Amino acid sequence: MKLKGLIFDIQRFSVHDGPGIRTLVFFKGCPLRCLWCCNPEGQNPWPEIAYFEKECIKCYRCVAACPNNAIIIEPDGSLRTLKERCTNCGSCTKVCPTNARRLIGKWVTVDEVLKVVSKDMVFYRRGGGGLTLGGGEPLMQPEFARELLQRAKYEYGLHTAIETSMYSSPEVMLEVLKYVDFIFADIKHIDPESHKKLTGVDNRVILNNIRLCVERFVSEGKEFVIRVPIIPTLNDQKENLLSIANFLKSLKADVKVELLAYHELGKFKYKALSREYPLERTGIKPPSKEYMQILKETLEKEGLQVYYS
Repeated sequence: MKLKGLIFDIQRFSVHDGPGIRTLVFFKGCPLRCLWCCNPEGQNPWPEIAYFEKECIKCYRCVAACPNNAIIIEPDGSLRTLKERCTNCGSCTKVCPTNARRLIGKWVTVDEVLKVVSKDMVFYRRGGGGLTLGGGEPLMQPEFARELLQRAKYEYGLHTAIETSMYSSPEVMLEVLKYVDFIFADIKHIDPESHKKLTGVDNRVILNNIRLCVERFVSEGKEFVIRVPIIPTLNDQKENLLSIANFLKSLKADVKVELLAYHELGKFKYKALSREYPLERTGIKPPSKEYMQILKETLEKEGLQVYYS
């Protein structure tokens, strides 16, 4: 049997996930549960049903199609899914005329992914673009990620990149990243306990892997960018940012920093997945461009190369 991986999207013509025009493959499954996650559909390592209520025309075909009676009609005509009965079989999605019900996540082969990626070869060659793996967390599916990167690089001659939390065993991380040209890695917080409160895991594995990765790969010419999400009141304290700066300076390597401004663009996905958005009642709002500029200048004073988006 051919090796298969679980993905939830393939985004063509991406310009924010590495140099040039790129195709971004979203892997499903992530070991972290960041409170601000904007891709909650990438968290669980299995296919799941999402219901986008605004697109529903109340035809009720899904109610009849569900083999487990998991979808019920409320007195006001709205629909409710009983999660304890839903097996994510996808029967409701097959009869939905407006795509209000969607099965998020599908198993694909490397050949199937590369068929989509290769459609834009002309753009990659003109602008130095290529393939980027994101998610979710690609390192949760190391065999599939490795084969996809290896074949993209050596059979198609593509520039390869990855967006990763670095939460993985060192052996897995090193085996996958040797086929990558450009690495985006996150530092959410420098303090292990604070990191655990924000993401569900502490960061010691992450920081160790970043150090190991820089020591092993930067000398080979791989580009390395540390992404720091800026979540007001949660991790934007000056002490935290300066501690991150000190850690990066200790690596003694050409590592750039990208500050990612918190946004709320993924909130609607939580409702579609019948989950509560973790920051719903916190009052946390996206930071202003002026504030992001101040944080950028704070890190630049420490001698780092910084940009924000």
